[in-house]
Amino acid sequence: MIFECAPLEGITDTAFRRTHAELFGAADKYYTPFISPTATHLFSARNMRELSPEGNAGLNVVPQLIGHSAEDMLWAANELYAMGYGEMNINLGCPSGTVVKKKKGSGLLAEPEMLRALLNELFEKSPIDISIKTRIGKLSADELPTLLELYSRYPIKELVIHPRTGNVGYNGKPDYEAFRLAGDTLKVPLCYNGDVFDKPAAEKISELFPDCERIMLGRGLAANPALIRSLRGGAALDKSEERQFHDALFSQCEAVSCGETPLLFHMKELWFYMAKSFTEPDKAVKRIRKARTKADYLSAVSALFSECDVRENAGFISVND
Repeated sequence: MIFECAPLEGITDTAFRRTHAELFGAADKYYTPFISPTATHLFSARNMRELSPEGNAGLNVVPQLIGHSAEDMLWAANELYAMGYGEMNINLGCPSGTVVKKKKGSGLLAEPEMLRALLNELFEKSPIDISIKTRIGKLSADELPTLLELYSRYPIKELVIHPRTGNVGYNGKPDYEAFRLAGDTLKVPLCYNGDVFDKPAAEKISELFPDCERIMLGRGLAANPALIRSLRGGAALDKSEERQFHDALFSQCEAVSCGETPLLFHMKELWFYMAKSFTEPDKAVKRIRKARTKADYLSAVSALFSECDVRENAGFISVND
């Protein structure tokens, strides 16, 4: 089985990828959080940190782009080619309201002619391979057959499918029959994405789709960085190595942070996921969220590791469960 790390905005950045690979073994593929090319045809400093070949050395990293301008995305594709990348991923799945309003991410699924024109241009002119991450529709799974017909026209390197519609976000249950339809319809390599939070969930996907050789892990991997290792028969997450993972991330993020406040904001975002792998973490996490200084934050983190244990089948817990 091929295990891929999903692009989680603000989470699976360069520091996360390097630290995860060093401590737990690398994922087969990492996707960068999405980058939105603009008409300025310049990558921001933050984008360049994400794309730096030196920062991603030794890892299989695929930049993810989001947008609807073929001109801007082709400019980015050529820049990525010059950096040595051989693949880019197109985000057609992000359900964020601000993204959708701009006809990007899953919002582009509701604009079939715009989407068709974009893909025509990209697949005709891109100097590197193209993979796609998609939802099964913007408003309804009834849109999926039309999307599959469109996708079948292109030499997509890999199609990652999160079997929910854009409008539901992460609510409700994944539509397994929609993913099955995609597998029966398309000849391109498919990757399953959605609610694979722990080992039992991954085993369920393997049972449902025995021909699917790729699983993308997002929230589950952010909550339990040892998830891929355990899925491959290795050891479960240990509290001491989770502490080591946190401390290494904190150190790397502090080195590139613009100050204490953005550093703590970033780390608190990570705790939204990491806390899910602990038993009864609410009280300790509340102290972490209330921390306003580095000293208070580190004290609250130490308290959590002292008071809480890693739970069995560590991983993300959804409100849908």
